[in-house]
Amino acid sequence: MNQTTAIKEHLESGKTITSMEAFKLYGCTRLSAKIFNLRQSGMVIDSIPMVGENRYGDTCRFVAYRLSTIEKIKKGRKK
Repeated sequence: MNQTTAIKEHLESGKTITSMEAFKLYGCTRLSAKIFNLRQSGMVIDSIPMVGENRYGDTCRFVAYRLSTIEKIKKGRKK
């Protein structure tokens, strides 16, 4: 299974994913590129702005991705 397929299945299972999670779980260092490709293939994916702390305690911003509700409805109709 390639990284794009693994990330697609991760999102389809109802989970969110961040760049750090993608690296830890799938060895993916360019999650935004994989998300771009999935969007180009027709998937509707939401970007959720997040705020957290880095290892030094500084505030940092990042994005979590999730399958859009619209995409979930489309999937449900295909079954």
